[in-house]
Amino acid sequence: MGGVDKGLVDFDGRPMVAHVIDRFAPQVATIVVNANQNAERYAAFGYAVVADAVGGFAGPLAGLQAGLAFATTSHVATVPCDSPFLPADLVARLAAAIAAGDADLAVARTGDQAHPVFALVHRRVLPHLEAFLAGGGRKIDAWYAALATVEVAFDDEADAFRNINTRDELAGNLPQR
Repeated sequence: MGGVDKGLVDFDGRPMVAHVIDRFAPQVATIVVNANQNAERYAAFGYAVVADAVGGFAGPLAGLQAGLAFATTSHVATVPCDSPFLPADLVARLAAAIAAGDADLAVARTGDQAHPVFALVHRRVLPHLEAFLAGGGRKIDAWYAALATVEVAFDDEADAFRNINTRDELAGNLPQR
């Protein structure tokens, strides 16, 4: 979208992140926003805002590391700011899968496609993640391949994982909420 902060892009009359928060907040005890710019605008939503500890906009894993380091809960759920249709039962289904498999993390999947930024992660993996990032690792699937990971099928809600990456997608036919 031309380098704009996607979470703050207007969608259906409100910033995209507001839609994500509306769907995510009922599923978790608290929300922490990972943002490396516009922190004051994100803070206006009433939640803590943490920036990456790893420099150079290192991607989603740097955001996960910041969230895991900040969290006081045993698990951290992650969702991107550009997916306003996320499932209303995302965290419950991921948590059930983690519990059933004693996994380190659970990742949403539709068909053969994993959606690794929609995840529930145990805080015990923080040292492993920090080492991966310190070694220059940035790819989510490469990081979680070494962990006890369970993928959770969401084929019944495949459109819920559509994200909005372009102005065309913002204006186009997206799934109804």
